[in-house]
Amino acid sequence: MALNQLDKEELITLLKEVIAEAVEQHPLSDDEVKWVRLAIEAEAKRAAFRKAVIEKTFIGLMSSAAIGLIMYSLDLFRTHWK
Repeated sequence: MALNQLDKEELITLLKEVIAEAVEQHPLSDDEVKWVRLAIEAEAKRAAFRKAVIEKTFIGLMSSAAIGLIMYSLDLFRTHWK
């Protein structure tokens, strides 16, 4: 089911109204807002750390595979070209 431009605009307007109403009914205190921001920041840092660990692990794995392939090729070259 595809939404045409008018339906999308109506949906966006409706969502904005619902969100604004929810925020007005349940406002957060300054401490709660600060805590939420800190929690979001901490989660972003954890995600960045996980991504870095995965990238470094992948790079190490590929380096090990390349070194192994080079060592195998050198051994093969030495044994067949003596």
